Amino acid sequence: MSANRFRELRVNTNAASSYVDSTGYLETTFGAGVYSPVTTVKRPEVGMASKPESADEFPFADDEVGAVGYMSGHRSTDSNVSGRSNASYDGQEDILVFLEQPNKRLCCPLCDKVLKDPVITSCGHTFCRRCVKSRDEQICPKDKQKLVVIVANIAMSEQIGELFIHCKYGCKVSVNGMGYEVDPTGCPLTTNINNRRDHEQTCDYAPVQCPNNPNCPPLLKRELEDHLKTCNHVKCPHNKYGCDFNGTQEELEEHLDTCKFENMKEFLQHTEDKIADLQYSSTQKGQEIDFLRSMLGKLSERVERMEKTMEIKMDLLEDNQNKMLNEFIDARTEYTSLYEELSRVNNRINVGGHVGAWDPQEIFKCKGTFVGHQGPVWCLCDHGDYLFSGSSDKTIKVWDTSTNYKCLKTLDGHTGIVLALCVYGNKLYSGSQDCAILVWSIDSFDKIKSIEAHENPVCTLVSARQMLFSGSLKVIRVWDVHTHELKREITGLNHWVRALTATQNYLYSGSYQTIKIWDLESLECVKMLETSGGSVYSIAITDHHILCGTYENCIHVWEIGEFKQVTTLMGHSGTVYALAVLHTGSGTKVFSASYDRSLRVWSMDNMICTQTLLRHQGSVACLAVSRGRLFSGAIDSTVKVWQ
Repeated sequence: MSANRFRELRVNTNAASSYVDSTGYLETTFGAGVYSPVTTVKRPEVGMASKPESADEFPFADDEVGAVGYMSGHRSTDSNVSGRSNASYDGQEDILVFLEQPNKRLCCPLCDKVLKDPVITSCGHTFCRRCVKSRDEQICPKDKQKLVVIVANIAMSEQIGELFIHCKYGCKVSVNGMGYEVDPTGCPLTTNINNRRDHEQTCDYAPVQCPNNPNCPPLLKRELEDHLKTCNHVKCPHNKYGCDFNGTQEELEEHLDTCKFENMKEFLQHTEDKIADLQYSSTQKGQEIDFLRSMLGKLSERVERMEKTMEIKMDLLEDNQNKMLNEFIDARTEYTSLYEELSRVNNRINVGGHVGAWDPQEIFKCKGTFVGHQGPVWCLCDHGDYLFSGSSDKTIKVWDTSTNYKCLKTLDGHTGIVLALCVYGNKLYSGSQDCAILVWSIDSFDKIKSIEAHENPVCTLVSARQMLFSGSLKVIRVWDVHTHELKREITGLNHWVRALTATQNYLYSGSYQTIKIWDLESLECVKMLETSGGSVYSIAITDHHILCGTYENCIHVWEIGEFKQVTTLMGHSGTVYALAVLHTGSGTKVFSASYDRSLRVWSMDNMICTQTLLRHQGSVACLAVSRGRLFSGAIDSTVKVWQ
């Protein structure tokens, strides 16, 4: 390194950042021979200095009024800088010493101090904002009205801001310790309140600390430059790279000749500049990434909203399509049924008085509807003038069929869907999805007993010869109707037993593509009829025929004597859930209820459908016949009467 060449380095002044303006820096110039190292304070023009943000809306505080001036914050009693401005050294006080005593009109009537953030209240007077807000029930001392802030008094704020005060670094604590007074050895400058901050940031009387060592005595800003020339704690300019030298300016000059970092300073400076450039570039990239992430988030939200909107529209479109399809299917089914019925009527008219001739008296019509259940009606049973109905709402309703067709009683007790009903004597038996059989008194409609009948839902019930038969999964259990004890368990069935019908001597059970006939005396199977069309859902017995309704929409018919299949009745477009027999003057009629929402009337004389009944809004699940009337229960929660 050349001895005649000047070396310059800007020293980082983080230790003194509390006392030196954040936009300024310290600069030390080193030389050889007659040129002594000199440290000076460098800063931009006063007008370019940044004004620190104030926590208050108004540029001064007024916590306490002294004999000479105003102050805020905590007062210090230690003299740090020749006894001058000692109360402001900690940087926490805001000292106001007015050049002239403020007009009384500029003081708050509540605190007797110069107004701070003046506001006009509902009574028309002006107060400090915090004086009004400090209490919930503040009362105006002039007219005793409750104070409510209306608007800020901007004119008063501007007037107060033009009041002249002494620089706080030209003030000291008064003799009585109750305020501040002018210090003749301090800063002589006066300024208005609005501009005080600009002056205080550049005031030469502001206290600072030596940037080399915090143990150096406190200084004024104007004394710092001379102090740095004689400071014994000057650090090597390469201190930030790891050099731990600490000494006087002369020792520093000698040290630089041997400092290992001196020869590398250009490289170190270049590296530092490059690092600064990389940090700046990294910051820019980070900002770009944040911007792109924000845009991506907004796009994601927009796509999500579009997906939700599209999903809602697709669901709506699908629902409308399904509704239109169902309506079309229902209309087509109804049209087909009406066409078939019209064809049969024409045939009967053409054949005149022969067998199967059309008789207007044989047309069944809907005479009424029972409404009350809150769910589908799955089973019906009649007893005298009573009709019992079981539903998905877990209740059994008792209807009067003799006069007004009203609900007489609702029986609660099951915890599952009521699937089966049966009457024996004066007792009603009900089977449910809860796997239990409940016994009810028909006289009082009270529950007599609860039987834990099966491990699976009870699908069907029938009674005969003082025995109660209950069907479930692959099993039929036989119960004594008096003691309600289990007498026998019939097994060997291949699927759910959904249909049970009893005659005087036999029990008929239906399961998957099978009908078994059991002798009621021995409870042994005497005959098995094989069917097609899936599970058997319903069985009906006439004087000459055995009929069963199946899952696949058909009704199979056998002769009772020889158990020979006679025919298969077709017409339904859904599972045949129930069959019922009605003997009329013109012959035996069989009614069938189906998933396709219709009932059909079949003549057993010629095995044809004589009528299709369409009034239910859901699948027809059960039938009952009483005194020449037909009752039908459906998924639409209603029971209809036909006659």
